[in-house]
Amino acid sequence: MNIYLSGEIHTQWRDDIQQGCEARGLDVSFSAPVTDHDASDAAGDMLGVPADGFWRDHQSSKVNAIRTKNAIDMADLVVVRFGDKYKQWNAAFDAGYCAALGKPYVTLHAEDIVHPLKEVDAQAMAWAKTTDQVIEIIAYVLRAN
Repeated sequence: MNIYLSGEIHTQWRDDIQQGCEARGLDVSFSAPVTDHDASDAAGDMLGVPADGFWRDHQSSKVNAIRTKNAIDMADLVVVRFGDKYKQWNAAFDAGYCAALGKPYVTLHAEDIVHPLKEVDAQAMAWAKTTDQVIEIIAYVLRAN
């Protein structure tokens, strides 16, 4: 199973899921967005650095979108993590893209942001509050019997 880990980049949730799946011997592979802010912001700089910050962000977001769209297209499941430090508009966009494709996704977030994510959660196959719950979902999906 190919799993794309979308969303917040300020905690180790990706490592927790990967290590938990490995410890259980689950046959999964993972992909993720660029999690280094500076590298992500510079993704389009090879095309020339625009003088205006808006155009630099615009250019880099398009280059990043090549990676993201391909990873989501190749994924069997997407996990979309919403953290509490920043608003992850990109993660919400990824969830919307999954919904448009009919791609199954699981949201991962705290209970205190259920209301602002109600539409995102409504299209998700599951809402998990912990990485352990995500690992359990993956294990269940892969269970042969």
